[in-house]
Amino acid sequence: MSTSSLRISDLSFTWPDGDPVFDGLDAVFPSSRTGLVGSNGSGKSTLLKLVAGELIAQSGSITVPGTLGYLPQDIALRAGRRVDEILRLRELREALHRIESGTSSEDDFATVGSRWDAEERAVALLDKLGLGHIVSERADLDRVVGSLSGGESMLLALTAELLAEPDVLLLDEPTNNLDIDARRHLHQAITAFSGVLIVTSHDLELLEIMDGTAEVRAERDGITRLRMFGGNYAHYRDVVDAEQEAARAALHDAKNDVRKQERELVETRTKLDRRLRYGKKMAEQKREPKIVMGNRKRAAQVSAGKLRNNHLEKVDDAQAALASAEDRLRDDRQVRVDLPATEVHAGQKIVEIDELDIVGPERIALIGPNGSGKTTLLRALESAGPSVPWRYLPQRLDVFDESKTVAENVADVAEHASNEQIRAQLARFLFRGNDADAVVATLSGGERLRAALARILLAEPAPRFLMLDEPTNNLDLASRAHLTEALAGYRGALIVASHDLAFLRDLGPTRWVELERMSHSVTSE
Repeated sequence: MSTSSLRISDLSFTWPDGDPVFDGLDAVFPSSRTGLVGSNGSGKSTLLKLVAGELIAQSGSITVPGTLGYLPQDIALRAGRRVDEILRLRELREALHRIESGTSSEDDFATVGSRWDAEERAVALLDKLGLGHIVSERADLDRVVGSLSGGESMLLALTAELLAEPDVLLLDEPTNNLDIDARRHLHQAITAFSGVLIVTSHDLELLEIMDGTAEVRAERDGITRLRMFGGNYAHYRDVVDAEQEAARAALHDAKNDVRKQERELVETRTKLDRRLRYGKKMAEQKREPKIVMGNRKRAAQVSAGKLRNNHLEKVDDAQAALASAEDRLRDDRQVRVDLPATEVHAGQKIVEIDELDIVGPERIALIGPNGSGKTTLLRALESAGPSVPWRYLPQRLDVFDESKTVAENVADVAEHASNEQIRAQLARFLFRGNDADAVVATLSGGERLRAALARILLAEPAPRFLMLDEPTNNLDLASRAHLTEALAGYRGALIVASHDLAFLRDLGPTRWVELERMSHSVTSE
């Protein structure tokens, strides 16, 4: 493993539509674990894609020390691919098997090189990451991945990157869809990694085991900047909170000073006006010699000018200090979710399948390990045809026409809403102004989730039954809190599949339904 740092120098990147992201960005990521944080759409994934070479910057340089591994957040493994293909071992395995059967060539030995134990290492690593139930022996590497859950797909893709032993590893929201045991395995693998590791995540437990934190933040001028903090997420929050407390105090003082200077300017102008009226009165009465009055007038004008300019400068200085204080105070945008005023009456049957009946305004928390069938159960409920208007948020967020804009996608399910009404509602999901005209295919993971939530929650007729599969994936912490608050007040029927137990508890479920991996049995309490 290399011990060098990953260096970014004078990096500038602008989207094809002219929207700037980075302008002259400089950063150094040391050979340690760095958590990359920031609000949805701030540019975290864009930065990782630039480092990975999936996007090309207009200027600047990125120096990667050695080999690079990259795990994007939108893992979508084709169902027909074999496990050994995902692990990039198929060609090597075929060469190994020809050598073992005595039908090999010199090329096969060159392909294998020193990796004679590659199959055993792969099986052992899969077991270490919690996928031993999928691949427990060499022959299981022939399996196709069509039956894997979202969390299992993520772990399989991570195994592929770790087997390559990269010097730099980029992980974009790696805990999405992972159950509690899988997250523990992931944390262990991350702790053991000895190269340059950069992780974007909204998972607090994962961010707490980082050695450093880097914040990606879009400033008021529209340019995204990166700031390094020497510690984990708790340290980062302590620093930011202390700065914001100081900024609020400075803003309060600056506002008071502006009011004081403006008040003193008014008082000075009033005093000068009185002098001017007095001078005119004396001139009209001609009580002093003309030359004396002229000198007095000129002296008064000079004095008044100095006094007025002095107070104007003080007002300008106070306003500049106020603007500086306002710049230091963060204005983080947060999702504001208002769920429709829908209600399901007690005793009203919503949907019924063999495994589960939902009656009345039940609030069901659906839990279970990866591969236990949570998504399958939600799809079965969807296929059964609920008796009330309903909406389903799938884990993969494939609810869009990718070629249309966010506003057009919402308009497709809200036929009677005007364009102004749609845009007003989208603003609450942080799609303001031109953001609502963004084509869905260009959105980040967090933006896709917000757009998907907007699409299902603004649909007509208003949903009285919501089925949500991992709704907090990619959602920043502030927006997660607002979603929790909105769902807690929802009066319809609700079933939510999630590995985030704290989020589920905050929803106030009336029933917990747990699935078991091997038997797919349902336990309800």
